[in-house]
Amino acid sequence: MEKIRKQFPVLRNSIYVNTPVFGPLYDDLIDWKQERDLDFLLKASGMRNQTLETISDTRTTVANFFDCKRENVALLNNFSTGLNMLLEGLEKSEKVLLLENDYPSVDWPFASRGFEMFYAKIDENLEQHIKHVIQNENISILALSVVQWQNGIMIDLGFLKDLKKEFPNLLIIADGTQFLGITNFSFENSGIDVLGGSAYKWLLAGYGSGLMLFKDEVKERCNLRTTGFNAANASPEKKNEIRFARRFEPGHLACINFGSLKFSLDFLERIGKGNIEAQNQKLSKKAKLEFTNLGLLQDEVVARKTHSTIFNIKGDDVLFQHLLENDIICAQRGGGIRIGFHFYNTENDLDTILNILKSVL
Repeated sequence: MEKIRKQFPVLRNSIYVNTPVFGPLYDDLIDWKQERDLDFLLKASGMRNQTLETISDTRTTVANFFDCKRENVALLNNFSTGLNMLLEGLEKSEKVLLLENDYPSVDWPFASRGFEMFYAKIDENLEQHIKHVIQNENISILALSVVQWQNGIMIDLGFLKDLKKEFPNLLIIADGTQFLGITNFSFENSGIDVLGGSAYKWLLAGYGSGLMLFKDEVKERCNLRTTGFNAANASPEKKNEIRFARRFEPGHLACINFGSLKFSLDFLERIGKGNIEAQNQKLSKKAKLEFTNLGLLQDEVVARKTHSTIFNIKGDDVLFQHLLENDIICAQRGGGIRIGFHFYNTENDLDTILNILKSVL
C-alpha cells in the first residue's frame, strides 16, 4: 500500500481526509492525461477514431467494474445532469419519497418539476422510516443518496433489495457519488433501479465525468425525449433506434475526461476492490469507535450498526483551523467537521488525527 500512496502527491505533506470533496489526483493519471493532450495537439482530428474507441472502452470498463449490462450504462458529466434528464421522462403523477437533508441535487430536481414529495427522517431508524412512508402514502419513487454527504450515514443495501422485492413497482433511484469506489458493489444484484454518480470523488477520475446505470425495467417506466446526433452514433439512419442509455449522451463526450474514468477504474481494479473494501472497513470501524469514545459523533450515527467512511465530528471554527494548521485536510459541513477516509489513508493517519483532537478537547 505504501507504493500506492506514493502515487498521490497530496499525501506527501498532509493527511488528506477530504475525498468527500475531491478525490486526489495521482501521478500515473496525470502522465496519461498529458500524453493524450499531446496527441491531440499533434494530430487534432486524426484522434477521432481513438476518441470513439476510448468512449466505447470506458463504457465496457464501467459495466464490468460495477456489474451492469453494458447497454444500460450512460456516460455523463455528473450525476445532477443525469437525474434532471431522467425526471423529464417520468410522469408528474408519481409520488416521491426523499430523505430529509439529503444532498440538494437529489431533492431539488423533483421539487422544481412539481412532483408530490414526502420525506423520511435520517436517523438510526432510517430504513423503518422509509418503509413506513412507502406503506402509508402509496409511494411510487424512492430517491436517495446511498451515503449521506454531511454525516456519512449509509443506507442498508440489503434493506433496499428486500424493499424492491416487497414493492416491485417501486422505482429506486440512488445517488452513488459518495459511495461508488469505497466497496465492492454489484449493481445487478442490488435493489437499485437507477444508480448515478459523479466520478471526481472516490473514483479518483477528476472533474467532468460521471455515470448512470439502469435496470432493464426502467426503460418501460421512463419516456425520454432527449436526443442528439451523438446518441445515434452520428448516423442519421439510426435516429429512431437510439437505445435508452444513449439518450443521456445527446452530444459529444470529452474523451480525456472519460478516458480518465477508465484509467482510474483500471487503477482501482489492480489494487483490488476487495482490498479497497477491507481497508475502508477497517478505517471506518476504528474511526467510529474512537470518535464515539471522544463524544464527537451524532447519536444517530453511533446507534447504527454499520457506517461509511465519512464522519462528521463536533467542532467549531477554532478546531477546524487547528486541524488545517496541522496539515489535516478536511472540510466544514453540517455544523461540524467532515472527515472522509479512503484506501490510501492509514491507521497512522487516524491516530495522528486522534492525538490532535485529544490535545485540545
